[in-house]
Amino acid sequence: MSNLLVNTRDQRFVLFEQIGIDKLFKIPKFSKFNQELVDMFLKEAEKFAVEVLLPTFKKTDNEDPAYFKDGIAHAPACFKPAYQKFIENGWSCPPAPEEVGGQDMPMSVFTACNELFGAANYSFCMYPELAMGAAGLIGTFGTQEQMEKYGKKMFAGEWAGTMCLTEPGAGSDVGALRTTAKRLPDGKFSITGTKCFITSGDHDLTTQIVHPVLARIEGDPAGTKGISIFIVPKYRVNADGSLGESNDVTCVGLEHKMGIHGSATATLNFGENGKCVGELLGKEREGMKVMFKLMNEARLSTGMQGLDSASASYEHSVQYAKDRVQYRKIEDMPNQAAPGVAIINHPDVRRSLLWMKAHVEGMRALNYYIGYLIDLEPFVEDHEEKEKLEDTIGLLTPISKAYCSDKSVDICSLGMDLHGGYGYCQEYPMEQLLRDAKIATIYEGTNYIQSLDLVGRKLGRKGGMAVMGIMGQISEVLEKAKGVEELKAGAEQMEAAFQAVNDLVMQLGSWGMSGEFVLPVLNARSVLMILGDMIISWQLMQAALIAQEKLQPLLKKAEGSPDKIKALAAENNEVAFYLGKVSSAQYFTVNVLPTVKGRCEAIKLGDRTPVSMPDNCFESH
Repeated sequence: MSNLLVNTRDQRFVLFEQIGIDKLFKIPKFSKFNQELVDMFLKEAEKFAVEVLLPTFKKTDNEDPAYFKDGIAHAPACFKPAYQKFIENGWSCPPAPEEVGGQDMPMSVFTACNELFGAANYSFCMYPELAMGAAGLIGTFGTQEQMEKYGKKMFAGEWAGTMCLTEPGAGSDVGALRTTAKRLPDGKFSITGTKCFITSGDHDLTTQIVHPVLARIEGDPAGTKGISIFIVPKYRVNADGSLGESNDVTCVGLEHKMGIHGSATATLNFGENGKCVGELLGKEREGMKVMFKLMNEARLSTGMQGLDSASASYEHSVQYAKDRVQYRKIEDMPNQAAPGVAIINHPDVRRSLLWMKAHVEGMRALNYYIGYLIDLEPFVEDHEEKEKLEDTIGLLTPISKAYCSDKSVDICSLGMDLHGGYGYCQEYPMEQLLRDAKIATIYEGTNYIQSLDLVGRKLGRKGGMAVMGIMGQISEVLEKAKGVEELKAGAEQMEAAFQAVNDLVMQLGSWGMSGEFVLPVLNARSVLMILGDMIISWQLMQAALIAQEKLQPLLKKAEGSPDKIKALAAENNEVAFYLGKVSSAQYFTVNVLPTVKGRCEAIKLGDRTPVSMPDNCFESH
């Protein structure tokens, strides 16, 4: 199995050449950071990913998964030393403030480090990520006492955390939850209910697990408006900070899943014996407001999970295509004496690899860009600009989650195809990557839920200001690309797609104003993927413009000769890298983006067949 997981050169390109995160270093909070320090963090993250996490990848899929025995949930045994090293090396909460044990690391940098960890074994990442997210909720909405009692140990990785939303009967309909909270005389609450599909819900990596739990206080209204959130520890905490008796939180089993076998996904019963006590987090009936902070972070993390699996699939596929010798070159097929060549020489393999490469690079740029906007937002003083930034993050987050996770499945599947029969076998990582990737399309809000959020809430917010802002940025890049000879063909296709998307957004607005809600809801998934393609083309074209500028002095020796350019690329990795960036944009805009126009036109036809056909047409007769 190859140690190649992520293109670290592209990571640095996106961070420093495309986004320009060095602008962050002028902000006092991030002033201690510089490019040299970020490079050090990335190198250490890559080292940890390859040396510590990658050896657990296959092991936790079959011989050492998470398991439940005799009423006790266990994480993979190989995760225990890995988790300890993870904590010792300071990876439990780098973005957290220094006063709680963090390093004030920019989210954009942490996102890049996390890509390396996730590409090595995403199942492992779910344990510390949930703990950091839950600790962040306490840090933002909790009291100082709650922070001292729970938050600091969670940030330090000493205690774990979860996110308890889903219930057996409610699923994605959070407002239908049945978990209740009954007031106690001391101001705390007695919690009763069941939560399912809880990531890292129970395990033995830490001595304590702290659960943020959504519940309805007795007497509060139905639906999401009546929901509050509570801090519910697995064990009660004594006045001196030590662990006390069980808090009546019971794990009744772990799920047997298609993938991510190293992740302990639990069903939890709260208050079976009437002794589960929780503390209110934030204000009453603001549970969804509090939890949405964690959910939005989780959605970016899930978009990153899609990128992680896709990146690993692509890197493994490139290496396999370079090593696997089969058939002669297409031009040598009639010559039986011609030698066999590596399959990377075959046109369809090269097309497949470039399709994967373009999507991976576009997804990486999008996710890092969101991380960068999250870094900037707290320091924008102008109220109007701050709101614009928040709305842009809100618009891009569901696209990141749904688009990247959907495309990840496609990329992992294509990677399996490139490996042929070997890809379907367990000796190679492709079948596990594909199984592990699929869950990202389902949890943290299914991709259809993300699409409804985008179409129903985000596109029309404040008269569509956020989407118009994004389209304005795309327009600026498009105008620049039209003036560069090497990018003109892609720019033409990008302009046609841009106009089609603009028209589609206007059509959606028109339907909404006329009270026509079925058509936007019916086409929500398609709209999200169309916007995803448009945004990926923007990121790739932006990168190509930078690369083309960097290539000009590097290609002077070639004098415009294709053969000399190839020769230069063969001996100069920087030339090869920048040519690859231009190729990614060219391929995507010319071969992928033209479908956008047709898909937009199809939606505008307003076909209602799926909702107008009789129910029994779906049945077998």
